[in-house]
Amino acid sequence: MEKGTCAILMRKYELGRMLGQGTFAKVYLARNLKSGQSVAIKIIDKEKVLKVGLIDQIKREISVMHLVRHPNVLQLYEVMASKTKIYFSMEYVKGGELFNKVAKGKLKEDAARKYFQQLIGAVDFCHSRGVYHRDIKPENLLLDENGNLKISDFGLSALWDSRRQDGLLHTTCGTPAYVAPEVINKKGYDGAKADIWSCGVVLFVLLAGYLPFQDMNLLEMYKKISRGEFKCPQWFPPEVRKLLSKILDTNPSTRINVAKIKENTWFKKGFKQFETPLPPPDGDNISVSDVQAAFASSGSDDDLNNKVGAETSHRRPPYFNAFDIISLSQGFDLSGLFEKDMSQRPQARFTSTKPASMIESKFEEIAEMERFKFMKKDGKVKLQGRKEGRKGQLAIDAEIFEVTPSFCVVEVMKAAGDTLEYRNFCKQDLKPSLKDIVWNWQGSEEQQQQQQQQQQQ
Repeated sequence: MEKGTCAILMRKYELGRMLGQGTFAKVYLARNLKSGQSVAIKIIDKEKVLKVGLIDQIKREISVMHLVRHPNVLQLYEVMASKTKIYFSMEYVKGGELFNKVAKGKLKEDAARKYFQQLIGAVDFCHSRGVYHRDIKPENLLLDENGNLKISDFGLSALWDSRRQDGLLHTTCGTPAYVAPEVINKKGYDGAKADIWSCGVVLFVLLAGYLPFQDMNLLEMYKKISRGEFKCPQWFPPEVRKLLSKILDTNPSTRINVAKIKENTWFKKGFKQFETPLPPPDGDNISVSDVQAAFASSGSDDDLNNKVGAETSHRRPPYFNAFDIISLSQGFDLSGLFEKDMSQRPQARFTSTKPASMIESKFEEIAEMERFKFMKKDGKVKLQGRKEGRKGQLAIDAEIFEVTPSFCVVEVMKAAGDTLEYRNFCKQDLKPSLKDIVWNWQGSEEQQQQQQQQQQQ
C-alpha cells in the first residue's frame, strides 16, 4: 500500500499502517467503517499457503479462534476471501507482546501473578473446549491497553480428535525452551498436560527474567528439560517454588492440573474467575462454511465484497470442523449434567456411512409413507405432519452434516408439536424406518451398554 493512499477492504474496512508481516501474511491496522472500531486485518496469500501445504493449519486457526471466545484470548471477528487472499478481521491490542516486558527484566510478583492467572484461566477455557495451544510462550501472549493478557497464534493448536488410538497427541511442535519433556521424547503426550508445563515455564520467566532451562547446545537443553533440571532464584517466594516444582514435573501423570493450580494459595490471591463465554461479535458469525469457502472462493480481486460463506443456490450439506464432531459425542454433551435421561430429550443424533443424498431420499420416503409434507434445503430436511395433535401438527427437522462424503452426522429434532407424540413417532416409526442407513444412534441403549462395558474394563 503506497504512502498517502487509503485502501478500502470489502467496502467494510479502511486499511491503515502495517503492524507486521511474515512469510505468508501481512497484518494491518484497520477501521471498521460502520462502527469505527479499530481492528487488525491479517491478509494471507492463498497461493503461498497452498504451495507449502499449510491449508489445514490456517483452517484450524480459524476454527479454533471461533471456538474459544474468552476475554484473555485474541478474538477473531470475521473471515473473508477473494480469489488470491484470505482476510482475518481480528481484535486489535495496543500493548504489544508480553515478551517485550520480560525482555526489560523480571516482573514484580503481583504483576507476574496477574498475567499467570489470566493465562491459566484462558488455557483452562481452551481445554474445556478440546483445544490445546501447544506453543505457549511470552511472544504469543499479547497485552491490551488495560494491561490484560491475550493468547494469540493458534496456528499450532490441536483439537481433541487429533489424538491417536492411544488417546495421545504425537506431533512434535512448539518452541524448544517452553516444550514439555514428553513432547520431546516423541512417545505421545496429553495436550493439556503439555500446555500446563509451558505455562510453568512462562511463570518462571516472568518472575526470574530468564528461562529455567538454558543451554547454547539444543541437545543439552533438551536433556535438562527431560531431567527437569532447573533452579529457582533466591527471590522466588516459597509458595511459588513449591508450585513450580509441581508444574515442571517431568512425569505428566503426576504433574499438577489446572484445577489444583486454581486451588493454590499463592495463585488464588486476587484471582477473578471467568464464567461465561463472550457473546459473538456484531455482524455475521463465523461458520464452518466460512472456513471451507475461504479456500474455495473464486471471486475477483477487483470485487472483494463477497463475504466468505455467502449463500449459493446449490450448497452442499455443511462440513463439520474438528470440534463440531467432538461436541456431538456423549462425553462432551453438557446437557447430561442437567437431564437425568439423555435418551428422553426431544432431539436425537445418528451417524451414517451413506452419502447425504441417500439420507435425504430416505427421509423423503418416510415422509411419503407416513403422509408428512417433505421439504429440503442446504442439507436440512423437514417433515411436516398433516394431522392435528395435542399441540398442533408434529414437525421434525433433520440436519445432515458431512464429515466425509461417505460419513455423515444427522441431527433429528422436534420443531413443533407434542413431545410425547414426537418420541412415540421416533420409537415406533422413524428409527425402524432409518435402520438401513443408520450406523449408530447416539444415546442408544446399545451404545450406553458398550460404554459401560468399556468403563468396567
